Amino acid sequence: MSVERRLWVVHRALNGSPRIERRRFLRQAAAAGLAMGASTFPVVAQEMTVRRSSTVGSGQASLGESLAQYATGLNYEDLPEDVIRIAKRAILDTFGCAFGGYSAGPSKIAIKLASDASSKQGATVLISGIRTSPDLAVFANGVMIRYLDFNDAFVSLTHGAGHPSDTIAALLTSAELKARSGRDLITATVLAYEVFCKIADVFDYLGNGIDHSTITGIAAVVGAGRLMGLTVEEMVHAIGITAGGNTATRQGRADTLSNWKAFAAADACRKAIFSVQLAQNGMTGPSNVFEGRYGFFKVMGREAVAPPQLGEPFGIRRAFTKRFPVGQFSQTVAQAAVEARSFFKSPDDIAEVNIHVSRSAIKIMADGPDKWRPQTHETADHSIPYSAGLVLMYGKIEPEYYEGPYLHDPHLLDLVSRIKCLPSDEADRTEHEFNLCELEVVLKSGARKTVRVEYHRGHFKNPMTDTEMEDKFRLMAQKHLRADRVDNLLRLLRGIENEPQVSTLIAATRG
Repeated sequence: MSVERRLWVVHRALNGSPRIERRRFLRQAAAAGLAMGASTFPVVAQEMTVRRSSTVGSGQASLGESLAQYATGLNYEDLPEDVIRIAKRAILDTFGCAFGGYSAGPSKIAIKLASDASSKQGATVLISGIRTSPDLAVFANGVMIRYLDFNDAFVSLTHGAGHPSDTIAALLTSAELKARSGRDLITATVLAYEVFCKIADVFDYLGNGIDHSTITGIAAVVGAGRLMGLTVEEMVHAIGITAGGNTATRQGRADTLSNWKAFAAADACRKAIFSVQLAQNGMTGPSNVFEGRYGFFKVMGREAVAPPQLGEPFGIRRAFTKRFPVGQFSQTVAQAAVEARSFFKSPDDIAEVNIHVSRSAIKIMADGPDKWRPQTHETADHSIPYSAGLVLMYGKIEPEYYEGPYLHDPHLLDLVSRIKCLPSDEADRTEHEFNLCELEVVLKSGARKTVRVEYHRGHFKNPMTDTEMEDKFRLMAQKHLRADRVDNLLRLLRGIENEPQVSTLIAATRG
């Protein structure tokens, strides 16, 4: 048998199917110096051993391989029209949230660090226009995107919650570095959401004390890897580096919350793009990073994890946008509080408020005394009683309501102290479908009034209109751009699929 033929047989053994045509494989082999001489076979045999070790006893590809193969095979033309539309709206919303968080103290810290660094292959910090290293650009942009807790969210089938749009920080920089198009960014966005949502559906990270930013990092490395042009093998290594070395615990969301509650995801994205760069330059990562003897699922979980089902129905369809700058479990609460304001003339008329929500909601956003007396912005925007008190008193929530004067306002805190959060069996049963809230206002007159909200505005079954999405965007962008420039950026984002380079969008944010 000729060397050429033997190489093709080995290729078939490694891949299990002739999906890569013979001629393409031979070109790749030749480029790698493998196309001549029997001395190449020990190397190929060694590669076969490595590949087999990842699937021993299973007869299936490892999860890392499955993610990499899916990522490199997904095309824009494969995406349904509704999925493309949802991805475009998610990108628009994420740009808006970056404007909303740009002036915040933590964002200034991240931008200052970014401004202190330079890189031969630089990337851009949104709005400021600062050029810095790719990882610091990702971090600064991620901090801005996340600060207000206003970007989109997702609740998984395992009751976990998170923000898949956090990954867009890594995608923007990757797209800029490789001069990718708007269609490329849309495809990578759908891909990153798919990885986040589908892994979250099968791995109970919340129940195991793992922060959702860990899943964000895995999703970001796959999406960024696609935009950076990683091969399947390189992407497997990048996934291994990220999943094997970057796990965050939920302590960042427990007790009094710090800045890191919001910015763990930005850091996960920073590490993700660095993992991509390492792998693209030849660095190898842990094999079998999910299923191995000390793999992620075995060390971080307590139960067996089924392989995620990638593709239709796409996970991005179950993400929702936020009408209020609060944690996702407070979206229905805030909407119910808005509707309940018609029952009283003054908050002083309220004797007590009973909020019936799921146990998951209570565990995350009403789990201790600090949620009734928040001391930080991060605790306040993740507090059901505080958020409800704000809306009952003011009829809305503005970002400044999470800062000093309001956090210590005795009148507001007195109202918050009259709010109870109670577990609802019905909310538990339906939480895969919606975040049920039944808010009962008990007036000092003795009257009782109840508001029930199932699908808040922005839920995927009660979506915000395009006009509402653009109004939200304008509200945040107009603080940093003239009206005509806001209009121009909106025009670019509406037609993002026609943009030859994502860098045009990034440049249009420059304040």
